[in-house]
Amino acid sequence: MSVERIYQKKTQLEHILLRPDSYIGSTVKTTQMMWVLDEEQGCMVNREVTFSPGLYKIFDEILVNAADNKVRDPTMSCIKVDIDPNYDDSERKVTGGRNGYGAKLCNIFSTKFIVETSSKEYKKSFRQMWIDNMTKTSEPKISVNKDEDFTSITFYPDLHRFGMTELESDTVALFQRRAYDLAATTSGVKVFLNGKRLPIKSFVDYVDLYIKSNKEADTQLKVVYETVNPRWQVAVAPSSSGFQQVSFVNSIATTKGGKHVDLVADQLNNKLIEIVKKKSGKSGVQIKPFQIKNHQWIFVNCLIENPTFDSQTKEFMTLQPKSFGSTCNLSEKFVTQASKCGIIESVLSWVRFKAMEKMDKQCHKSKHVRLKGIPKLDDANNAGTKNSSTCTLILTEGDSAKSLAVAGLGVVGRDNYGVFPLRGKLLNVREASSKQIMENAEINALIKILGLQYKNKYESPDSLRDLRYGKIMIMTDQDQDGSHIKGLVINFLHNNWPNLLKHNVIEEFITPIVKVFKGKQEVPFYSLPEFEEWQKTTPNWHTWRVKYYKGLSHLGHDIVPIE
Repeated sequence: MSVERIYQKKTQLEHILLRPDSYIGSTVKTTQMMWVLDEEQGCMVNREVTFSPGLYKIFDEILVNAADNKVRDPTMSCIKVDIDPNYDDSERKVTGGRNGYGAKLCNIFSTKFIVETSSKEYKKSFRQMWIDNMTKTSEPKISVNKDEDFTSITFYPDLHRFGMTELESDTVALFQRRAYDLAATTSGVKVFLNGKRLPIKSFVDYVDLYIKSNKEADTQLKVVYETVNPRWQVAVAPSSSGFQQVSFVNSIATTKGGKHVDLVADQLNNKLIEIVKKKSGKSGVQIKPFQIKNHQWIFVNCLIENPTFDSQTKEFMTLQPKSFGSTCNLSEKFVTQASKCGIIESVLSWVRFKAMEKMDKQCHKSKHVRLKGIPKLDDANNAGTKNSSTCTLILTEGDSAKSLAVAGLGVVGRDNYGVFPLRGKLLNVREASSKQIMENAEINALIKILGLQYKNKYESPDSLRDLRYGKIMIMTDQDQDGSHIKGLVINFLHNNWPNLLKHNVIEEFITPIVKVFKGKQEVPFYSLPEFEEWQKTTPNWHTWRVKYYKGLSHLGHDIVPIE
């Protein structure tokens, strides 16, 4: 085989068309989640978009060139972008900009590429056209023009090289979003899309398009903004979908972020973590900066000197901060505002969830396992079985009341009733740290006995089948201490599983605190105010014999349970 057949000499233009990946990225269509404008809702939406990265790249090169021109020529005041999916020769796709390597690539991958420019200073205008992937060109046309300053690029992408027969709707949506990007990142320039001026006058306006898309929250997200210096604009909002970022380097959309985003995020994380640690207390959960980052949505618009990227598509900036040519030092005011916009609350909610998850692992046992190692528990025979919903756990105030309850089991049986004595007042879980709750033996015992799990919400009646007991009966004295204990038990359940109260899982074992006797008459009172009211309305109350009951143990066989 001859050398000529093995090696084929190609012109640079032929090589670019043959190996487009090396210059503009893949020409094969791909589908991924991208932010695009939803015109009906008037906001950005993150949805699946099918597009050709190469086609997106050549369009973007022209657009970014237009933005670059603003840096070179501060008097530039307008950029017009026209996008026509139908490719009518009478309609033109126009951006203002300057020619560069990117523009040449756009020319090579177009069936027609037209450059027009006009100068008021020189009173001249220029026009030249290339066709068939820049293989043919017209003679340049120079004419007199006294009134206009502009540069216009019109191009017709060679769609078959991108697997298309026409500009598809997803591609048009991406192009439109890039026009909005340009309006946000090119200060002092009016941007028009298909003849209509875009309503984006600042980076703040642009960020709001994303915030409006937040449908997860009942209220709109709170955003904090800062213009750090002429080269850096930053905004941050809470995120419930993991770390999110929208960023630009010299008007290039860095959709995968980069060192510029890390610079902002790291500063914010290192300062917010101290606040989180103070507020989370002894949660038992180790918090690291990247976990703070997971609750942030960061927006960055910056100008970087000679930026470098990880690929031709320029989605991730790799340049190290020391070479940025500028600094971005977030102010204390910005950090303080960021700490109050919802990020801290979101992190603390996550900390509580992780603490509960840890407690679940520590406390939870299968509902079908016969419990062992819980002192003084008299477990119901059916607890943890298929009949667990019929079981009632009686919580008593101390051992003496437990003895009374156990004596009652001799009558009703032990199949559906269990008894567990509380050692005085239960821990107030609303005021305790996660660490205190995890280390509290009585709380852990209750969770195991009842079969509770922190991750479960128990919203439906069917979800109660996972519990070892279907009911809880609180059996305490009728005095203030007994009422306090009763309240702490209800507080424990309501704080962690408020839905349980809606399912009426709590019952009360009420006993009289006072009884009055006269002959064969006997009247019980279940609270002192009730007894005092009776005294006021009974003129001869002093003729009745009054007996006070200190606690359950003093009632003996006189107990009268009332539901």
